[in-house]
Order: sequence, then structure tokens, then C-alpha cells
Amino acid sequence: MIHPVIASITERIVQRSLTTRKAYLAQIDEAYLEGVHRSTLNCGNLAHGFAACNQHDKAALAADIIPNLGIITAYNDMLSAHQVYEDYPKAIKQYANAYGAVAQVAGAVPAMCDGVTQGQAGMELSLYSRDVIALSSAIGLSHNMFDAALYLGICDKIVPGLLMSALRFGHLPAVFMPGGPMPSGISNEEKSAIRQAYAEGKIGREELLKGESDSYHSPGTCTFYGTANSNQMLMEIMGLHLPGSSFVNPNTPLRDLLNKEAVRVAIENVKLGKSRSLANLFDEKTVVNGIIGLLATGGSTNHTIHLIAIARAAGIIINWDDMSDLSAIVPLITRMYPNGAADVNHFHAAGGMGFVIGTLLEHQLLHEDVQTIIGQGLRAYTQEPKIKDGVLVFEPGARASLNLNVIRPANEPFTADGGIKLLQGNLGRAVIKTAAVAPEHRIVEAPAIVFHEQTDLMAAFKRGELDRDFIAVVPFQGPKFNGMPELHSLTPTLTILQKKGFKVGLVTDGRMSGASGKVPAAIHLTPEAYDGGLISKIQTGDLLRLDSENGIIEVLNEASVVARAEVQKDNTQFGFGRELFAKLRAGVSMSEEGASFIV
Repeated sequence: MIHPVIASITERIVQRSLTTRKAYLAQIDEAYLEGVHRSTLNCGNLAHGFAACNQHDKAALAADIIPNLGIITAYNDMLSAHQVYEDYPKAIKQYANAYGAVAQVAGAVPAMCDGVTQGQAGMELSLYSRDVIALSSAIGLSHNMFDAALYLGICDKIVPGLLMSALRFGHLPAVFMPGGPMPSGISNEEKSAIRQAYAEGKIGREELLKGESDSYHSPGTCTFYGTANSNQMLMEIMGLHLPGSSFVNPNTPLRDLLNKEAVRVAIENVKLGKSRSLANLFDEKTVVNGIIGLLATGGSTNHTIHLIAIARAAGIIINWDDMSDLSAIVPLITRMYPNGAADVNHFHAAGGMGFVIGTLLEHQLLHEDVQTIIGQGLRAYTQEPKIKDGVLVFEPGARASLNLNVIRPANEPFTADGGIKLLQGNLGRAVIKTAAVAPEHRIVEAPAIVFHEQTDLMAAFKRGELDRDFIAVVPFQGPKFNGMPELHSLTPTLTILQKKGFKVGLVTDGRMSGASGKVPAAIHLTPEAYDGGLISKIQTGDLLRLDSENGIIEVLNEASVVARAEVQKDNTQFGFGRELFAKLRAGVSMSEEGASFIV
């Protein structure tokens, strides 16, 4: 059984997607029939493909008798989350040989860190990097040397880009291999306090840097529940990871055994044929489960864009109405920073994904009858991995939360709704995340103050000009204008003003990731300013209403705003390679269509 609202929304997605999904599946069927084996290559092609292999692998590939796994890696050693992938290819090759297969690195994809580029010019390439990753992955797999693919990626745009590409190679089995979070550093409350103290001028850069370094301190994924860890949750609840594998720390015996098992599963899926191809596993129910996971765990708002692009890569059309309607009946059952004090290690210890999936299934809030990489339905993902006598085993996971401050059962949630809501009005359509916004702050009616850069707002704050009720309006931050860089730096400043007792909010066509926090923020506004959206005409002093209770975003003096002359702004960007993306900026879709130039 499934909740009737979830059943209804799933069916409307199916009906909306009939034409595009049929076309996608026809393309995948054709690719499968054309052949996924090296026998389709002539001798010259094949010789190039295995020239660098050892003699064992070369003989196996020449005979075309055993599976060859293509590794797509996002390794670099600047990203703590991806540094852990450095030795994965060597280990994967050994595991593959042990299971009677071969593995080759098919290609590498770029992996940029939003944490490094935050507030910098390079951040304007961040969203575009997702589609570049999809293209890069496709190039790696285009050699047609591979019977299945293993995807090594974790962070913000990387997993969505890899999955978009994997779906276009949906005739192949696909397994995503996480790296795991770094051990916990200083507490999230302490980290937040340090950031706010710096924003208020109470401490200097040296103290701030020490606090940040104590938080981000070792190999592994950052431990707060932002986009990177939301990615890992999604891969697990969609059945593309092994059960319980998302948040196991790197460089541990359990992590190594899970990696070995992932290789075995990929090889097994090759042998089982079309039924285990990614296209056969990934359908409308899978997508709906992903949305529900995002809502139930308070995941990153970036996925209100990424999930749309991912689904479209498989011919499935979803929108913000689907997400908002699901949010109304899906409870928020976890509290992780920035929506709470805990980090993902605390979440994992409290019962983690196994408990989340189990309680959602128990209350008919997930589709159980989906296919997964392990050939079982989602009930199998209530298990957790353990080591017994040196062997990996999967045992029933926690039946009750081990920390009710971090995870709760679906019938005793933190809030009755999932905390992501569609806002509509004369300004257009936007998304708001209310998971951490107190009820008394969810409706703001106040004059606008317009800022064209987040640094302008922070400068006004330091000059003492913002001690009043206002809604910050930050236009010309959308995908078509400058690539939609995250406006993460606004959060500490607006939070300080809210704590002082002022009514504050934010309206922007840009992004704030999962970090909009306690301040009501209408983000991803479409149409964006560069597309002629009414936000481009807003001026300081215009009266706005941001009502997340009733789903309203509007300017109250609409007639005078509409009557103003069109605002045009040049989106030519130079420096840090931004000029190379000019044609991509011109072709990118709007936020509610996935902000993509390839799907």
C-alpha cells in the first residue's frame, strides 16, 4: 500500500511523461540491441582499447568472455570528499579480477568544490559544471568497451551530472560508490557561532579560519547536511547504492568491504542482463521516492533543480508542484545541520538511512515495489552492513531511533510537512525551504531593499543601514545571467538581523543551497530577471509579501512596478574561464526545467 496522495502524484507524473518516457525507453532498447560488448568493435578499435592492460586483462578483453567495468571517477585531491577516491581504481581492478571480471578507468570528470569557490567568481561555473560532468562521463563511456559502469562521485553537482549521463547509457548496469563522510570535527553550533561572530566583527579572520579548519579537517565528505550528503541519501533511497553504505566513514574496513561488494553486484548485474540495466531500475516511482527522501530528511534545495534535470534525462517530467504537494503530506523526520545541531555521523549512528526508509515504508510513504541494484525492493534498504568474522553481512537495521533529537518515526515527526514549498504570485514561481524557519518568521510583509551582489548587502550591514524590517531582493543571479552562484554568504547576516527582532526575508532568482537556514528565503524565482521577470523591476521601497504559510510571493504595488521600463543587463562574463561558457549561458533552461543546457 502507498499513501493515496503519493499514488496520485506518481500517476500524474506518469501521464505527464508518457511521450518523453516512451521515446527514452525506445532509445535505450535500441542501444541494448545494438550491443554493449566488445564484439561490436573491430580489431583495431579493440587493440587500442586494451593496449595498456596487463596480459591477463588483455587476454580476457580480447576473448570477450568476461565483463568489463568502466570506472568514471571524479577524483581530485583538492576536494576532501573526492580525495578518498585516489586508490579506488586500483582496488576495483583487484576486486573485479577476483570475481572473474576486468575493470578500466573509462574517464574522469571535473569536480569543483562550492565550499572553495563560495563568493568567488569561479562559483559562476558551479551549476554549469553539472552538465559538463554529464558530457565528460558520456565521452568516457562512448568507447563501447564496457558492460557496466561504476560511478565515483559525491559532491554537489557531481552526482547529479554522473546520474544524468548514466541514464543516457541506461542500457548498462550502473552502481554508484560513495566515499563516506569525514569524522566529526567541532560541533555545528560552535561552527555557526564562529561564523556569526565574524560577521558581527567580534573576531578576526585568523579565528574564523581556525574554526573552519577544525570543522573541515580530514579526507571525506563535509559532515553537514548540504547537497553532497543529500546526494548520498538520494542514491541510497533510489536503490543505486548498497544498503546502509552512504555514511560509512572512509578508510575503514567496512568501507573497503562495501566497495568490494559494489563491484560484485555490478558484475552480477551484467550477467543478469537487461533486467538489471539502469533504465529498468529507474522509473517514476524511483523519482518520487527520491523527492520523498529529500523532504523527509530536510535535504538541500539544490535538488529542487537537480532532480528535475535527472528525471528529464530519463524522459520523466517533474516540477515544483509535485514537490510542494508531496511536502504537504511527507513529514520531516530528521534534524541535521543547518536544520539542527547534528551532523551526518550522528544521523548514521542514530539509525541512519535504514531507519528512515523503514519508518517511511511502515507509514506508506515510499514506493516499496521498485527495483534496486541488489535485485530486491526497497524493504532490503532497511538493512545495515556489518562485519562478522571478517565478512560483510547485511542485518536488520534499527527498529527505533537511537536519538530522537536527530531522527524520529514518521508518526512522531519534527514537523508534519517536508518543509519545501512552492511560492506563486505576480513575481512568478519560487521555492522556499521552511524546515528550519520558525512559524513566527514564515510570513514577512516589508519594503524591499535591492542588492545586485551579496557583498553589497554585507557592506550595508556593516555600515549599520539594515536595522529595520525589510526583504532583501537580489536579482540577476539566475542560470541564464551568471550561472546561478549560491548566495550562501547572506545567511549569517540576515540571521543576525532576525535575532535582533527585525522582520527580514530574501527574494532572489539565485540559489542558497541547503543553507537558507532560519531566514525565510524565496529562491530560484522564475522567470529570472535576465528573462524579463518582474523581479528585475523591483526597486528599493516597493512593498513585498513573502508568505510561506499560504504559498504567496508578490509585490503589493504591482501596477507601478509593471509600468516601469524594462531593465536590461549585460551578462558577458570574463575571468576564471567564464567567457568559455557564453554559449551555454544562452542555451540554459529555467530553474524549474532543471537549469540545464543538455536535457
